[in-house]
Amino acid sequence: MGHTAAARPPRDSFPVALRIALVFRVDPAVTLENRGVRLEPMRLDHEAALKAAAADGELWKLVFTSVPEPENTRAYINAALADCAKGVRVPWVVRELEGGRIVGSTSYHDIVPATRRLEIGYTWYALSWQRTHVNTACKLLLMEHAFDTLGCSVVGWRTDNLNLRSQEAIERLGAKRDGVIRRQQMRRDGTARDTVMYSVTAEEWRESVRARVTALLPRRPSPG
Repeated sequence: MGHTAAARPPRDSFPVALRIALVFRVDPAVTLENRGVRLEPMRLDHEAALKAAAADGELWKLVFTSVPEPENTRAYINAALADCAKGVRVPWVVRELEGGRIVGSTSYHDIVPATRRLEIGYTWYALSWQRTHVNTACKLLLMEHAFDTLGCSVVGWRTDNLNLRSQEAIERLGAKRDGVIRRQQMRRDGTARDTVMYSVTAEEWRESVRARVTALLPRRPSPG
């Protein structure tokens, strides 16, 4: 009497050898540059420049940001570099190329090799460079590198439910809202934060998101 074969789960079309070898250990020394911005690996000697960028708008006063107070900037850099050494975060400073100044910071984080997933976060910009080409240019660089070079399956974002500007910026990219994790972490003022999760899959990137984000960029980047 024959046996009925059990149904098999769909096979991942991504080659197994590449899935294992394909890193997901992102090279922490990589520099990304295009469209008027350069993402440079964060170093301790960026301390003064990051202090100056954060002082533009006193960004550390916002309870839903990760921006360090001036006296805590070195500890902030050390924590980012420690996470980098563990392979769970890759931090960059953001340099605006026309003026040559460092105007903020961003990272890959929560890197999960098994599912080829990472998130983009720890992102902040000096007040005078918010709502300019800088954020869109950085997000496009980071997504291009994640999907086209590293072979990511999905790229995620997370943000405070109170940070409506951040949610609008993420949704503008074409990311899908995955849900809300209630009381996921504590804010700097001691209140409990609900975290809104977003993501873009590799298929969405190829089919629509790449073109959508590219179209958001001005022809000639300039501060607003």
